[in-house]
Amino acid sequence: MPGIVVVGAQWGDEGKGKVVDVFSSQAELVVRYQGGNNAGHTLVVNGQKTVLHLIPSGILHKKCQCIISGGVVLDPEVLIEEIKALKDKGLLKDPNHLKISDSATLIMPYHKIIDQSREEKLGREKIGTTGRGIGPAYEDRASRKAILFRDLFDSETLKQKLQLALEEKNFLIEHYFRKPTLKLDELHQKYFDFGQILKPFRIEDPGLVVATALSKKKKVLFEGAQGTLLDLNHGTYPYVTSSSTVAGSACTGVGIGPSQINKVIGITKAYTTRVGTGPFPTELNNEVGDLIQKKGAEFGATTGRRRRCGWLDLIALKYAVRVNGITSVALMKLDVLTGLPEIKVATAYDLDGRKITEFPTSADDLERVKPILKSFKGWTKDLSTVRKKSQLPKEARAYVDFIEKFVGVKADIISTGPDREETIWVKPLFKH
Repeated sequence: MPGIVVVGAQWGDEGKGKVVDVFSSQAELVVRYQGGNNAGHTLVVNGQKTVLHLIPSGILHKKCQCIISGGVVLDPEVLIEEIKALKDKGLLKDPNHLKISDSATLIMPYHKIIDQSREEKLGREKIGTTGRGIGPAYEDRASRKAILFRDLFDSETLKQKLQLALEEKNFLIEHYFRKPTLKLDELHQKYFDFGQILKPFRIEDPGLVVATALSKKKKVLFEGAQGTLLDLNHGTYPYVTSSSTVAGSACTGVGIGPSQINKVIGITKAYTTRVGTGPFPTELNNEVGDLIQKKGAEFGATTGRRRRCGWLDLIALKYAVRVNGITSVALMKLDVLTGLPEIKVATAYDLDGRKITEFPTSADDLERVKPILKSFKGWTKDLSTVRKKSQLPKEARAYVDFIEKFVGVKADIISTGPDREETIWVKPLFKH
């Protein structure tokens, strides 16, 4: 049962899209297991960039079937736009190439209004959400008020659920947020029409499909969104996303048991980035941080927001290895550090004069820590044509070796550029 989970090991934006795209060439099934269109995966193939928000990155490979599981919150309008963009590129000609769980939660217009209005009210204290309605949609799921993907195909059920939802949401929108309310008939017709467009992609039980594939020894890849430190339970709360982003969420989001997962691959950059507000111990508010930001093209794929940049935080990465059960890492964007005379990593924190070597569970504590840094000599050699770890400059090899030793797992993949081919494969993916 070669089931492999790909998980972000930082605050998201680690380069999961490229890794899953490369892995998908070997997989038979790629499954998205949580999150919504608050995440964006950027793929560069033969110089052509494709940005995906909901559809699994495996969609670029014709032999690979893609599934959006019930753990995902789904904006039908965004999904339809994404499908159209892929078709315009000559992709997704067969609807069987993409299947969407009947039980996926829908993001509705009132979710986006509430999400954005809350951030406006918080002002300078805002969380830094994307405003895409992700959190409010997950709230409705937890309070058993969600409209599900299956409801798009039953006009009467959809209308009844919308009527109940709007009684509450319109009151909140009008009287608390002072925004224009939504009309039932307009919303009902619009989303029922969306259902007719999306009907060919419908599947009742993706968990059964995945479990059957695993029982037949097929190669299945589980793709998450965001990163470990944004996990609702294990991240830097409250500066987190609204779903569980760790590897265990692959099981609950899809509907399979943990014994069916063989490997967990943690994706990490060779440095650290973060979008939005929240603690960031190794952040570089100087010319080095600006250089990394520009050279790494560190802008959010979904929002376009500038990513905050800093040195690699090995305390945080070691924490991600533990909570995900990571078996190997994919080290991304090593090439971005080329040309820096000195490179640093955090190996411990100073918390109010006390040295600590474990990641704090409190965001307040993390806000106060100061990183204890170890320095490495940089390198100048262009890495884009390097295809073996032994071909890396000795300074780059020393940097990678230290990371592996510190966190206790090997880097089986090292990315040396944005394109699919600019990758060092230390160890094959689907090999035990």
